[in-house]
Amino acid sequence: MSHAWMPASPCGDGCVGSTPGEVGRLRQTWRAVMAVTAILCGAWIALALLLPGRQRESVVRLWFHAILRAFGVRLEVHGARRFQEIPKRGVLVASNHVSWLDELAIDSVQPVRIVAKKDIKSWPVLGPIITAVGTVYLDREKLRELPQTVNELATTLRNGSAVAIHAEGTTWCGLASGHYKPALFQAALDAGVPVRPIVLRYRIGDHLTTQPAFVGTDTLIDSIRRVLKVRDLVVEVHVLDEIAPGRAGTRRELAKLAEEQSNRLTSTELEIAPSTGDSHRARPVSPLVA
Repeated sequence: MSHAWMPASPCGDGCVGSTPGEVGRLRQTWRAVMAVTAILCGAWIALALLLPGRQRESVVRLWFHAILRAFGVRLEVHGARRFQEIPKRGVLVASNHVSWLDELAIDSVQPVRIVAKKDIKSWPVLGPIITAVGTVYLDREKLRELPQTVNELATTLRNGSAVAIHAEGTTWCGLASGHYKPALFQAALDAGVPVRPIVLRYRIGDHLTTQPAFVGTDTLIDSIRRVLKVRDLVVEVHVLDEIAPGRAGTRRELAKLAEEQSNRLTSTELEIAPSTGDSHRARPVSPLVA
């Protein structure tokens, strides 16, 4: 695998402006306390491993949803309510990547194994949570390990699990987006399973927002603080139709199909949330419709 696989996003600090509406200090503190409380409840989630499959999944899903709500974020799901159309058949879930909230939103729909950057494992608080759901970590500095990761994912898919990848390979601001990288799509081809494209979008009211974006020189703590301040933040998870096995012969074709399907979710233009400093404000932005 060549180093050309490693993606880079032009999104930076200028993509994230000031929020149009903030909650008060008391509400911010309350959210932080509730988020920590919800996260600490994860110690009891281990008991869910003793439950039958569907019940275990429901408990874990509700836990992630509780964490998301504690941060003040409301979830909206458009389309299917599960990523796996056929139970116990593996599926590769391919999503865009905007924020550290993405994983919480995805697992609030259906807990899945996620492929993530290795440095996420060392994140305070969120790292152990993301690790607990069986995250597969990829070291971008050691791309020689990529074939081994693809083989591991293919085995997991053959065993009937749902595995999620951030198909752009890095975070974007949510107003702009990148091309889907083909490397990890090879796992779906090797396992003979479908690909389920999903699209994540963040908004305040009827306006798109860059507030949850994790780009530029942001630290995780900076981004968390910004999210705790936002009023009426909503994350939309658009679950699109599966791409059946056999529709693409190569990983590049499969990545292109998933990207095109995601891009077709556009119609009339939607305004960007009133803000300052958004470098993408002059560009047309289209809403997603299920």
